[in-house]
Amino acid sequence: MTALRDIARWRLRSQLLEAPAADAETAVRTMLAVQAENPAQSAWAVAARTTSPDQGDLGKALADGRVVRTHVLRPTWHYVHADDVRWLIALTAPRVLPVFDQQLQPSADRMTDLIDAIGKAVAGTPGLTRAEIAVALAEGGLELPSSQLTLLLGRLELHRMIISGAPRDGQHTYALMDDRVPAGEAVDRDDALARLAFGYLASHGPATDRDLAYWATLTVTDARRAISAVSERLECFEHEERTYWHVPGSAPFSGRSPAHLLQILDEMYRGYQDSRWVLDAEGVVPRARESSMGMVLCDGQIVAGMRRSVSAAKAVFTVSPYRRLDGRERAEIEDAAERCGAFLGVEPVLEFTSG
Repeated sequence: MTALRDIARWRLRSQLLEAPAADAETAVRTMLAVQAENPAQSAWAVAARTTSPDQGDLGKALADGRVVRTHVLRPTWHYVHADDVRWLIALTAPRVLPVFDQQLQPSADRMTDLIDAIGKAVAGTPGLTRAEIAVALAEGGLELPSSQLTLLLGRLELHRMIISGAPRDGQHTYALMDDRVPAGEAVDRDDALARLAFGYLASHGPATDRDLAYWATLTVTDARRAISAVSERLECFEHEERTYWHVPGSAPFSGRSPAHLLQILDEMYRGYQDSRWVLDAEGVVPRARESSMGMVLCDGQIVAGMRRSVSAAKAVFTVSPYRRLDGRERAEIEDAAERCGAFLGVEPVLEFTSG
């Protein structure tokens, strides 16, 4: 029988944390999508899945437009490869758009004027920041509260009108999608569902149909339909009344996995809902309201919460254990802090609050 710990270790390999990709573009393409709500934290989520973590790697892919950062799958940001963004948005936007539309307040007529003005501004000067778009709207007598502008820009991403432009001075920018991402070949819905299921299970498996439904904001019926479409290319097993799907030939990481310091939005956590807690086989993590803390994985298990504070000279990692950590685990966590500090180009400082 496959144990929860085995499933967690298996995912470390599927997710490239134990079999890293050559570069950021390959990592994002392989993962299909990587949640990117916090750019500073999510840059490490991508880099940790590469053989030689380098800040300039993802930055160049974003600047070149090979990787884009946009709203897709769920009402949040993701890094997606340019080759996949159009069909992923087309497939998942219908169930995500209502989240934006229900909170937008402008009247229909004013909404049309706002959309036209944003399109004109971005077409005239590609690579505008949100603040610069706000100024352009205000100059045209269309001033909009910041929260409403954020929702509207997300809505226009889901309508495939705008997409991320090249980052400027560390800031996210917007460009017209047609100028940034080639149209490519249309993908019908059935083919898109099949692509989604196989891509997700190849990069996140073993996982359940409900995990897929959560990850891509699908109905469970559509998630099952998607898996069924590629079931001949998959294998599955049962554990604790759940069916876990994965690609043939994949297997758990065979040795002990080193520690990883990751954000709580990392795909190892946020990439699942139904079977998320394979990361806590011992049940040591409180199941209370989810915090904004990061997490420390040792051998594929969450052993501590983690906060990261970065300054010009150092990165302080404050680790709050959920149980007593042994000497080997502490040494592995120190190594993980060194890796992340090297990526950030600062001195890592590790602080344990207890345990």
